[in-house]
Amino acid sequence: MSARDRKLHEYRLRLDSEAASAEDADESVDDTARHARMAQQARWVDLQIQQAIRRGDFDNLPGAGKPIPGIDGPHDPDWWLKSLVERERITGVLPPALALRTEDMRLDDELDRETTAEGVRRRVEDFNARIVDARRQLQGGPPVITPLRDVDHEVEAWEHRRFERIARQRTVLERRDRERPKDGSRLRRLLTRLGVTRSMRLEG
Repeated sequence: MSARDRKLHEYRLRLDSEAASAEDADESVDDTARHARMAQQARWVDLQIQQAIRRGDFDNLPGAGKPIPGIDGPHDPDWWLKSLVERERITGVLPPALALRTEDMRLDDELDRETTAEGVRRRVEDFNARIVDARRQLQGGPPVITPLRDVDHEVEAWEHRRFERIARQRTVLERRDRERPKDGSRLRRLLTRLGVTRSMRLEG
């Protein structure tokens, strides 16, 4: 290698070394600026929280001082989803797997609106058919884990709930009949309360 080539090589090495040093310095400056920015942002967040506390924004929040609902019950991995669906009343936009889980939670109430056992049977059969159809379709999303319902069992449970509702209603009606005044006593009590005596009515 000639003296000229050697000098060019040394010059290139020196330039590469200086460029690397400059990049390291820039990265160090960037890191320092980034840390300073993050610290400033954290201080700003803390300041907003402290101001909100002084304004009372966190006072009397729903559930404050009360146990978390369902904390003692069995763990449900979809608790947040069910809460969201119920709170926001979301319908028609969920994947089939989640929509079926939501419908499964409300199915007993829906069945209780039916007036015949045949209507209950049709609703349960339709529900089961949609579960089977959702299991066959491989469209991604959460798996379909909603269990099928036994039609005969659901009809029997519906009849039992219906019998209990009728018995409760009959008890309420019988109690009202026993408490209802007879022979005009209710009218007499009302007139007495209004200060209308028999003598006043005769004078009139």
